[in-house]
Amino acid sequence: MEEPNFDLKKILVGVDNSEDAQKAFQYAIKLAKITGAKLLIVTVLEKHDMNVYEVLNDDFIHGKREDVERHVEEYVKTAEDAGVDDVQGIISEGNPGETIVEDVIPKYHPDLLIIGSLDIKGQKKLFGSQASHMAKNSPISVLVIR
Repeated sequence: MEEPNFDLKKILVGVDNSEDAQKAFQYAIKLAKITGAKLLIVTVLEKHDMNVYEVLNDDFIHGKREDVERHVEEYVKTAEDAGVDDVQGIISEGNPGETIVEDVIPKYHPDLLIIGSLDIKGQKKLFGSQASHMAKNSPISVLVIR
């Protein structure tokens, strides 16, 4: 049996404005400081949250992207202020779960993905969540923070 690799060089954390993502971000900061790993902070601009008129309006999308860029810069600064030496912000577009698994992980080659997961009740739970999609389909280990 092969030994698991605990040598973390790059940690990827998915962030948005949710409470669970904030917990995951704080955990990722602590782990990056302990291990000396590079911290990759990713957020995904979800175009499906926009209506057809907004998607067709370049100014609207540009404004949304600028908002996302500002948020990522704030996350990077927070991590640096907390003592993480090597931090990089990443912005991608699409469905968060699919985009992180299919695009971000293959491009940046992190050793670990840290994500938050809300405790979903009712009908939404039947359809699954972004966290469960990433945990099931990620080619790397996933740490889900609650």
